[in-house]
Amino acid sequence: MADRGPSIMVAKQGHPLLRDRAAGLSPAAAQRLDEATTALSRNELSAAEASLLSVLDQAPDCVEARRLQGLVKQLRGDHAQAVAILRQALALSPDHALIHMNLGISLHAGGEPDAALASLQRACKLATDFAPAWFNLGRVLSMQGRPAGAVTALHRVLDIDPDHIEARIMLAEAQARLGALEPASANYREVLRRQPGHADAWIGLTHLPAVRFDKDDVAWLQQALQLSQTPQARVSLGFALSRALEDQADYRGAFRALYKANSQKRRLVGWNAAVARAKVSTMLDVFATPLSGAPDAALGEQVIFLVSLPQSGADATAQILAARPQVGAVDVLPDLQQVVGAESRRRGQPFAQWARAATAADWARLGQDYLARTAQAREGKPRFVDANPLNWRLAGAALAMLPGARVVNSRGDALETSFACYRQLFDSGNEFSYDLDHIASYWRDYDRLCRHWQRLFPQRFLDHVHESSQADPEARVRRLLAFCGFEYDPACLAIHCPQPIARSAPYGSELNRLRMLLGAA
Repeated sequence: MADRGPSIMVAKQGHPLLRDRAAGLSPAAAQRLDEATTALSRNELSAAEASLLSVLDQAPDCVEARRLQGLVKQLRGDHAQAVAILRQALALSPDHALIHMNLGISLHAGGEPDAALASLQRACKLATDFAPAWFNLGRVLSMQGRPAGAVTALHRVLDIDPDHIEARIMLAEAQARLGALEPASANYREVLRRQPGHADAWIGLTHLPAVRFDKDDVAWLQQALQLSQTPQARVSLGFALSRALEDQADYRGAFRALYKANSQKRRLVGWNAAVARAKVSTMLDVFATPLSGAPDAALGEQVIFLVSLPQSGADATAQILAARPQVGAVDVLPDLQQVVGAESRRRGQPFAQWARAATAADWARLGQDYLARTAQAREGKPRFVDANPLNWRLAGAALAMLPGARVVNSRGDALETSFACYRQLFDSGNEFSYDLDHIASYWRDYDRLCRHWQRLFPQRFLDHVHESSQADPEARVRRLLAFCGFEYDPACLAIHCPQPIARSAPYGSELNRLRMLLGAA
């Protein structure tokens, strides 16, 4: 889901919360408050701030001026100051729903998710018919990985304001995450009925596996691409057009649209394949031989790291592991990278410069730090899965600080994985995926480093090859479970994903360059 960020401003001025906000002010102060509101609408933050200071000089207890002051701080990115000012405003008016809403937004941006939800829920309780409060509650619930709660809140938005397009898009995204694909598709289609060129709705439909586009969709997309669009919208529409043409079996046209959309996206992101390659080479040098890691060989035995490239079948592996009763959470966790980053900042050196100088005690300390950060993920179970795919870069560090951990590399076919990345418009990250040369370079970096980890840690690093597991699923699942210390359960075969679709085959010669780059021609 694209991270649009919570809604700061509110759109419709007819609600009672948005009227008579200058009540009790002198004409001069009311004029300055109006000037501040106008400046905010134009994103002229300095002018707004000056006008608000003038209002507060004349009326120190003006709740609306305090609220807007907090809003200015929030828009500047000063979340702590925004929270402090909004709490001052609440002290003057404890049951002001709009202030509770703004406070919830600031708390979320400042990294206080529980307090943010409490404030937003309070805003919704105080103003049950105020769509922006429900919208921001739904947005924050979505961002916190709570799609069921988000669906409830966003339905409430649409009950109040059926024309709220962004809420309908967000609702469809949340429904898709819950597996409610038909309602998600219906909501995307409703957006397109109202706004036929809406790029987020088109790209959202491409993420629903059961959706099939028809010739009318192709015509609408081609027409939308003839209109003035933002660069990102043009990219989204291009990816959607490629998918629609693919559904018409026009693979040549689909590849042309895909190539154009990827080229446009590449200009919007920064990726340097040479820098990425150098980082992998440095990691190979640092871990040319095993480091003297934490002395306790059992430290971290509760951790299974699941690493992969995008679009490589890792979801199937995660489902098998998640089904084991010993496993708590299976989640994409940032903690390994955060532990290494924090130690680099403490030492004032990049990882490559301090890794070989670190003592066994240092690695043990870092391992304990990681376990403390991830304690909640265990959910009272003996094991948990850290499914951050990017941890393939840091597997050596992970096993130095946690010698008892296991790393499962969910490896897909080189061509299918690479082309699947090229077909996918990612919400964020994966900047390598918008150029065939970059994809091939990234695959080679991943391949050589993961093969090195397997040679260095043969008992702790497993290649779980997705396509091979389809040829002999029982043997591969047995091997995976045994590696992780689990007994075999035949039920795991029912969980195992069906044969992956070979997306590359119909494209024939269009992918010859990618085959050549991967050495698979």
